[in-house]
Amino acid sequence: MTHICAVFRSRSQAIDCVSRLRRLRVAAKLINTPRDANVGCGLSVMFSSDDASRVRNVIKGANYSAFYGFLTMR
Repeated sequence: MTHICAVFRSRSQAIDCVSRLRRLRVAAKLINTPRDANVGCGLSVMFSSDDASRVRNVIKGANYSAFYGFLTMR
């Protein structure tokens, strides 16, 4: 199964995002941002690629200013 990380530059926005996703019953968890993201320290939200469209909609709707992008984890 492929996982995707939504990378944030803000810890509080990452925490808010995972809370929104969990309310929608999306299996998401907070992880330390992988070094591959080249963003520095921070938190990312990891989720299954099966939920990618739902996660994109949540992130787009919340208009997070610190959202950096997605990183595919294999």
